[in-house]
Amino acid sequence: MQTAERLMIVDDDEMFCHVMERAFSRRGFEVLVATDEEQALELARRSPPQLATLDLKLEHGSGLKLLPELLAVAPECRVVVLTGYSSIATAVEAIKLGAVNYLCKPVDADEVLGAFNRETGDPDIDIADNPPSINRVTWEHIQKVLQEHDGNISATARALGMHRRTLQRKLQKRPVRR
Repeated sequence: MQTAERLMIVDDDEMFCHVMERAFSRRGFEVLVATDEEQALELARRSPPQLATLDLKLEHGSGLKLLPELLAVAPECRVVVLTGYSSIATAVEAIKLGAVNYLCKPVDADEVLGAFNRETGDPDIDIADNPPSINRVTWEHIQKVLQEHDGNISATARALGMHRRTLQRKLQKRPVRR
């Protein structure tokens, strides 16, 4: 008898976890669910997953900080980072830190499975006809500076020359569409 592939979902949105857990269970996976960093690492130590989805923005931390720790515990794990707060800076860092792919929410189980199974880049991907809006460029720049300061809001605000509360308000908003 063949054992099911183990997939871990790390996300602080319990409803999202529930939906994805059901979808992957129906596809024959053994599913583990963690809603924070500690729980994810504990589950990975007990039952190392072959696959994992990792939310970029967890309630009390960053999926980017958890990513190398998770891979240290489960080095064979293939991780796809999921986020509702996508930026070029975080996508690049996620791949550099060991993720096999990076997807913007909302996503479904089929998209995630496709991301796990995609081994190479696509040179034929569509290139946008128009440059990003100034609001999108601003969002990307804030994300890049935030990443450079390890998620420290105060240090990022100083580097950007803005008040900390102004930066916090900007970060609470959804990313601007291209």
